[in-house]
Amino acid sequence: MKFDLNKFFSAIALVIFGFAILVISNLSAQAQPTAVVPHQIIYPGQQITFDMVKEVDVVNPNLRPGYAKVIEEVEGFVTKKTLLPGRTIPVSALREAYVIERGKNISMVFSNNSMVITAQGVALQNGGLGEIVRARNLDSGVIIMGTVMQDGTLRVITQ
Repeated sequence: MKFDLNKFFSAIALVIFGFAILVISNLSAQAQPTAVVPHQIIYPGQQITFDMVKEVDVVNPNLRPGYAKVIEEVEGFVTKKTLLPGRTIPVSALREAYVIERGKNISMVFSNNSMVITAQGVALQNGGLGEIVRARNLDSGVIIMGTVMQDGTLRVITQ
């Protein structure tokens, strides 16, 4: 009896391929799409927390795209419109929370090589991370522009 190595490897490859198809079909059958819906009414300007929302299975195949599918997509964001319980949350209805808020006192930092100057100011605009906003220096009254930093300071832009 002669052993054919090519037929043996072909049979092994066929078994592995069949197993892979079976695993993939089971995974796709179990991967039910989800949507994030509020437990309660969430009003404009409120920051969304984990306990305000839940993930539910999508049972309507004709659901309009653009809704949040997992809680991580909405947690920490602020809503721009009223969100109702049991209704999907459109991603377009969310914005990132402001790092600097208009009317609040902030630290302004100017740095040039080894020189660093800090001053206190008042934000004249809301600003998210990396945005350019205006602020008024509390000592001089001069209005400056700067970039919002992660720590809530304003890095002054030279003109």
